Amino acid sequence: MFFALSKYLHKGGFPMIPYKHEPFTDFSKEENRNAYLEGLKIVDSYLGQEYPLIIGGERITTEDKIVSYNPAKKDQVIGAVSKASRELAEKAMQEADKVFQTWKKVKPEVRADVLFKAAAIIRRRKFEFSALLTREAGKPWNEADADTAEAIDFLEYYGRQMLEMKDGRPVNSRPGEYNRYDYIPLGIGIIISPWNFPFAIMAGTTVAAVVTGNTVLLKPASTTPVVAYKFVEVLEEAGLPAGVVNFVPGSGAEVGDYLVDHPKTRFISFTGSRDVGLRINERASKLNEGQIWIKRVIAEMGGKDTIVVDKEADLELAAQSIVKSAFGFSGQKCSACSRVVIVKDVYNQVVGRVKELTETLTIGDPADHNNFMATVIDQAAFNKITEYIEIGKKEGRLVTGGTADDSVGYFVHPTVFADVSPTSRIMQEEIFGPVVGITKAENFKEAIDIANNTEYGLTGAVITNNRMNLEYAREEFHVGNLYFNRGCTGAIVGYQPFGGFNMSGTDSKAGGPDYLTLHMQAKTTSEML
Repeated sequence: MFFALSKYLHKGGFPMIPYKHEPFTDFSKEENRNAYLEGLKIVDSYLGQEYPLIIGGERITTEDKIVSYNPAKKDQVIGAVSKASRELAEKAMQEADKVFQTWKKVKPEVRADVLFKAAAIIRRRKFEFSALLTREAGKPWNEADADTAEAIDFLEYYGRQMLEMKDGRPVNSRPGEYNRYDYIPLGIGIIISPWNFPFAIMAGTTVAAVVTGNTVLLKPASTTPVVAYKFVEVLEEAGLPAGVVNFVPGSGAEVGDYLVDHPKTRFISFTGSRDVGLRINERASKLNEGQIWIKRVIAEMGGKDTIVVDKEADLELAAQSIVKSAFGFSGQKCSACSRVVIVKDVYNQVVGRVKELTETLTIGDPADHNNFMATVIDQAAFNKITEYIEIGKKEGRLVTGGTADDSVGYFVHPTVFADVSPTSRIMQEEIFGPVVGITKAENFKEAIDIANNTEYGLTGAVITNNRMNLEYAREEFHVGNLYFNRGCTGAIVGYQPFGGFNMSGTDSKAGGPDYLTLHMQAKTTSEML
């Protein structure tokens, strides 16, 4: 009975509010639009400020800075964040090691309380955080709002998951023998978070480690460090002891490698590119002097995600799903649709409608709510994406888009290529921008075969009204998150646990019921009575 009730009970047996995902903001309401504009004003009031490292609660300012810019106004400085050196990374490691000895013994209920309090603080400052994402990451209002909502979801969900797991799992005992199965923390974790979900993923990976009793060094993406600093401030306000989370932005080559290699590092939680993820995994596999464990790597490494359209499909739904999934946040989601496979019978109709819908999209400064799409993250991304557009012009038929402008910000227009070979570069390589390739299949089975013809396996979607084809896809479409009759983006914490197969990562499921176990180890004790 205790295990059945634990997910509903908290302190003193009072019932908790059951988990439900944070609702998205309705911007058709004037009060919400005004609140977002007020959030932008708040953010603008602290643009250009400098931010220190936080190590053991101590603020440390360094001469060397990481400067964060607004990708929509590339000369606008969001903030300058102190940059950690190897010496400061070592200091943070020692601090995390010291604090771990006490934090691991703090009751899980107390650790969960920190998350619940942090969620409440962020909820009250929701429009400010979303506005910061608009300025720092170039996120349009809806995308920023979803990012902030997901951060809240991770806090609420992982807090409750910890309460459910705090007493271990039941195992069998025998007469004269009492057995227990308990979870204990791993140790020190390195959190390397991405820029595309600079709040949600950064917060989720950090608190998953913290609520399970670990201490961490947080190294956020260099393009979006300010929102990470603001989040650490929230954790402090929520009562997180100094040294549990240490804020150490820095270069991957100098600080990232050093921390991954460090003998005291117990696990690395990484979200980013395939190549960097593989490099981290390789380095983590090597035994360093003084290291007495095999390091655990939790990695989400990207995707090349396909929407399959069957001949028995709602074609308007198909076109809408493709456009939204391909061009939401300028295609800068690891779940974004970058490949479309359409059964030949409806190919021309769907391609034509995708073209029409794409050409209605509004593009501009994300601070303007009327813009569906904004920028890509920086000059390097802009250059890479525009190079792929030129490749696409050689590999397929340009349906729409194909232009870009980086004079003010890094704007790439939504681009659609049709009649592309399934083995072409734009159908195989992760572009991470608003570029989608479309190819034709003879039948549904071939469409699924083409969809599987990639080294990634993160998300996918199937649009069909044929039940047998849905069931075929359920078994044969090899992705971690498969969606029927909707787009392939927009997983919700606790509803669609997120993570994929093959080169998309280590098969972990963020926002799922077993994710926290990746940050703990199980201990069996057996007592003879």
